[in-house]
Amino acid sequence: MLALCGSWLQSRIHKNDLVSTYILWDIDGTLIYNNSSAGSLYLDSIEHVTGVRPTQRVADPHGMTEGQLLAAILHVNGQDSGHLPEILSRLDELSLGQHEAGHTREPAVGTAQAIAAFASRGWVNAILTGNGPTRARFKVLAAGYCAEDFDWQHSYFGHLSPTRHHLTADARDALGENHAIIIGDTPKDGEAADTAGIPFIAVATGTYSADELRKSSALVVIDDFESGLDAVIDAVVDAIGSSSLR
Repeated sequence: MLALCGSWLQSRIHKNDLVSTYILWDIDGTLIYNNSSAGSLYLDSIEHVTGVRPTQRVADPHGMTEGQLLAAILHVNGQDSGHLPEILSRLDELSLGQHEAGHTREPAVGTAQAIAAFASRGWVNAILTGNGPTRARFKVLAAGYCAEDFDWQHSYFGHLSPTRHHLTADARDALGENHAIIIGDTPKDGEAADTAGIPFIAVATGTYSADELRKSSALVVIDDFESGLDAVIDAVVDAIGSSSLR
């Protein structure tokens, strides 16, 4: 098992009435390394619903929400976006099939230790992802994380969001006056965090390099959580202490 699922960790996560700092983790490129299986599953879902497998690719899919990306794939291939709800449903079914077949993903280095370190400080680990809730849960489990590592009630999913900006704005509204920090691996994560007024921390375990991510407004940019955990903890502590952070 990758992450600790002991009762001490669960008790901290579940005492939401006593915790006011939410660490909102992106999944692909942040909690887990990117791979090609996601793209294939999108194409499989579209083909199952429309009968036609898309051949044209979206130029820059990184940081898009699932609904946004699927709509873009349909558009560039001249297919009807009205199929999107059925395609999303089929995507969940295929994700379940992968899970039941024992599909695995590779966790990004140092993330399990980071999750435990944040929880030990009373911070809530949660998800903010372009994926839907079903697919997000299966990805997390496939990488060896415990479902109990995350507060799913205060996690936010972008399968129905037209852009990541809408997703982060919804998260900010839902969390009210609680503190929030977004951890992601793309400039689009940072841009969406900015528009919602949520501080952003960048990790270079995805497609973008640390140098590219330093062009964002990130509080801190790390290569990975194995080497950068202390810097992230310091940045969150500083952000929480800032009067500008809700």
